[in-house]
Amino acid sequence: MALVNLVIVLALLQFFAFGAAVGKARGTYRVAAPATTGHEMFERYYRVQMNTLELLVMLLPALWLFAHYVSPATAAGLGVLYLIGRLVYFVSYVKDPKTRSLGFALSGGPILLLMLGALYGAARAAWHAY
Repeated sequence: MALVNLVIVLALLQFFAFGAAVGKARGTYRVAAPATTGHEMFERYYRVQMNTLELLVMLLPALWLFAHYVSPATAAGLGVLYLIGRLVYFVSYVKDPKTRSLGFALSGGPILLLMLGALYGAARAAWHAY
């Protein structure tokens, strides 16, 4: 589980870094808080951060449950793929939002696999418990 916990911390640090990038973009593009619109480039950074937050809500419990019921090593591997996908998403979305598909697939796909595996593992454990 240590690898899974490492991936969790890395995902949280990545989200923190994305938040810092939003703060920097807020200054660079002069979008005063609490505004979330005003300059297209700022809005790109902001959307990356918000989309990442939306995915973290699914990633973290799915990662832990998959590790518990299926395989910690596989969970960690899928988590690393998610981290790479988020980085690809960040770079591509800021450059041109139309190119975000690969990064989204590389981060959304692992989450889907983690959720399905967690569901299977939990259902199997529940079935064998009764």
